[in-house]
Amino acid sequence: MTSIMTNAAAMAALQTLRSINRNLEETQNRISSGYRVETAADNAAYWSIATTMRSDNTALSTVQDALGLGAAKVDTAYAAMDTVIDLMSEVKAKLVAAREPGVDKDKINKELTQLKEQLVSAAQSASFSGENWLYNNAPAAVGVKSVVASFNRSADGSVSVTTLDYDTSTSILVDVVDPARGMLTKAVNADVLQPTPTGVPRNFFLIDAGAAPAGATEIEIDDTTTDAQLDDMISVVDELISQLTDSASTLGAITSRIEMQEGFVANLMDVIDKGVGRLVDADMNEESTRLKALQTQQQLGIQSLSIANTTSENILRLFQE
Repeated sequence: MTSIMTNAAAMAALQTLRSINRNLEETQNRISSGYRVETAADNAAYWSIATTMRSDNTALSTVQDALGLGAAKVDTAYAAMDTVIDLMSEVKAKLVAAREPGVDKDKINKELTQLKEQLVSAAQSASFSGENWLYNNAPAAVGVKSVVASFNRSADGSVSVTTLDYDTSTSILVDVVDPARGMLTKAVNADVLQPTPTGVPRNFFLIDAGAAPAGATEIEIDDTTTDAQLDDMISVVDELISQLTDSASTLGAITSRIEMQEGFVANLMDVIDKGVGRLVDADMNEESTRLKALQTQQQLGIQSLSIANTTSENILRLFQE
């Protein structure tokens, strides 16, 4: 039936054109934004996952910054520790030189004094961002220091932060308040370092930072210093060098671990970005092909609607004849 009141063909053509325009608008949005899922309305599940993972990646970016800060602190402590080991080798060399008969021990002691001052200076200078892992002038011990290493999300959705912990008791060189907490200020029993200890303590310490350990003798020499005392001092300094070397090795191991963790976090962030991209990114090749097809359909829809609208004009011609 042909009706001048209801143009069914035009209505069908208009409905088709509306659908084409809607799909065309959606495709153009994907091309302009680059996303297949840009809002929750596009795909609520994928959008929720992508939003959560982007948030986690932001947290991982902060972890990267924290690792960089931690690495700087460890590197600072290691650089100072390496310098201290070199200075301690000089101290040992001076004590060995003092063992030679006829040398001026007072002059050697002046050199030892300068080396001690340099040791304290190196420890004091090992500060980064307000933290010093080699020098302590506070009543409390420096304690365990933590470096943020990772941000984790478990299967149940709960989150946690992993840290790298370092006990500074293994690296404190000078402690102004409690000399026993500092490797260079504490007392070391030379007797236990001998192949056959006598059982009689002979305690020595290297640096007097204001609170000398009780019952211990400072490592300093003069013309009255005996060869036996020099031997004890050399043994103590050698033991301190061994402890310093162990501490530097620990710092080096932490530096290596931080570097590995930095690489892992960077790779993890890239993987998360790729995973999110697979969920929400638009395939530009597919979308460009779809755009061409929809533009062609749009032109055909407009043409179809135009033809449907001429039906009423054709009816008018029938009455004119």
